[in-house]
Amino acid sequence: MSDQNGDSPSFRVRMAQRSNAIAGSAAMHGQNPMQHGLVGFNILRRAHFNKGSAFSLQERQMLCLHGLLPPRVMAEDDQAARIMNGLRKRSSDLDRYTDLMDLLGRNEKLFYRVLCDHIQELMPIVYTPTVGKACQEYGNIFRQPKGLFITIHDLGHVESILANWPERDIKAICFTDGERILGLGDLGCDGMGIPVGKLALYTACAGIKPHNLLPVILDVGTDNEELLQDQFYIGLRQKRDRSDRYDALIREFIESVMDWFGPTTLLQFEDFGNRNAFRLLNDYRDVCCTFNDDIQGTASVALAGICASLKLTKKTLADNVFLFQGAGEAAIGIAMLIVAALKQEGVNEEDARKRIWLVDSRGLVVKNRAKGGIEGTHKVPFAHEHAYIETLQEAVEVLKPTCIVGVAAVPRAFTKEICETMAKNHERPIIFALSNPTSKAECTAEEAYSWTQGRCVYASGSPFKDVEYEGKRFVPGQGNNCYIFPGVALGIIACQARHVTDECFLVAAQSLAALVEECDLTLGRVYPCLDKIREVSTQIAIDVARLCYKNKLASALPEPDDLSSFIRSHQYTTDYENFVPDVYSWPNGKL
Repeated sequence: MSDQNGDSPSFRVRMAQRSNAIAGSAAMHGQNPMQHGLVGFNILRRAHFNKGSAFSLQERQMLCLHGLLPPRVMAEDDQAARIMNGLRKRSSDLDRYTDLMDLLGRNEKLFYRVLCDHIQELMPIVYTPTVGKACQEYGNIFRQPKGLFITIHDLGHVESILANWPERDIKAICFTDGERILGLGDLGCDGMGIPVGKLALYTACAGIKPHNLLPVILDVGTDNEELLQDQFYIGLRQKRDRSDRYDALIREFIESVMDWFGPTTLLQFEDFGNRNAFRLLNDYRDVCCTFNDDIQGTASVALAGICASLKLTKKTLADNVFLFQGAGEAAIGIAMLIVAALKQEGVNEEDARKRIWLVDSRGLVVKNRAKGGIEGTHKVPFAHEHAYIETLQEAVEVLKPTCIVGVAAVPRAFTKEICETMAKNHERPIIFALSNPTSKAECTAEEAYSWTQGRCVYASGSPFKDVEYEGKRFVPGQGNNCYIFPGVALGIIACQARHVTDECFLVAAQSLAALVEECDLTLGRVYPCLDKIREVSTQIAIDVARLCYKNKLASALPEPDDLSSFIRSHQYTTDYENFVPDVYSWPNGKL
């Protein structure tokens, strides 16, 4: 009898045997690899264990590495310096990205050491904007797989594919179907660079152990004709499957993850198209431990920046009128979280919504709009009784918003006229150009500051250089989701939460805003310096875990007396481990 459908006893027996083997593999982390037969070349080919030239003389002797490496034993600091020296000599960021991904594939500890020590410099390489270019070129730069590729043709066999992953102790999965990669559109299977990059930030920003993480692409095809004709495209050469089989694959994947890795495994939806993002989140948020970073993570980081901005504008949240360029998942997510924050301050929901306006591709979102595009969508709660307005410029003039937020990936949407109007109407206008990558930004930092005479509070989704305006230096804040999702994930994983609520992201936003210091505000920056991201993420994790225990969402019981120590005990260290007891030595300690 065939057992390919995974239902037969023989499949279950084989999977149980494999489970034991994988559990043994997971137990290897932090232990002596010799106990598991990993010697010589095998060790050098395992990124979890490989230390390259940093293996000591004793380790080289005991692990059958002697002669396989150059004779000099190089300290991890020197290795990291060598890597950075090489990266800085590269002529393009895409080459730097490729080098870093190669390093991740061969020496995990060194990769995270380099990334953590140079997070400000390397964040734009491993994530936006370079990761967008990497996804566009994925077929050309693909070296080795760093996650699981599950296709629509694997329907009915998803659990057996999950069983092929060598790690059993998976705590979090980031997955995408590649339909809406950043602001670049449908990149299909080439979108794998996003979950790989996101999970690298789980570790670099929050210290989540990398062997607990799994990137996944659900390849259901692509409607990108250029990719379908590309000789080097790595995905399925077919149009996107939008039949019931799509929903069946999502369902089977989530159920198989919960079955194979456990019911508290965190599932992060990433870069799904608008047609699927909201409905899938609503379908599964009460079924499993999940969140959508584009909806909830973006909302949280944007709200944090807005709350920090209030320290500069000297207004309350309720004093503001918000106008969004865009009405997709990011805009609606931010709008809904602003409503939640306003309600917490005592504003009723109807009045809170009246402070929020949306402009989509058809103009201002109002009730009974002749151009339609509202009914049956998440725009409805923010469609107000008002005369139709066709352009963003006119909406700014008529509605006089204190804050404009760009999340529609429409480059140059915030024109000089719009920014000047904002500055005319308000002493300290808030201008958030949050679309990624940099090429999709609504305006640059330099434009925003110069067009508002240096009076605006500015933040962007991708990094911009510091700006000098009339003798004053401005450091534009980067409203990057990396300030939010790694810390939220760490808190959720540590307390083994069963579900992720919107309140988790409200707490995360408030926690992040509270960490913005006076020295940041003096520079016009409404987010902490990226160099502090590890402590920022740790504090967010503590606050999120505290909320989960308070709301009885946590299953890691009893609640720890010291949440700070508890959270930190779950964090990863980039220091190399000593695999061999220091009982052997060369004469005089030298080769």
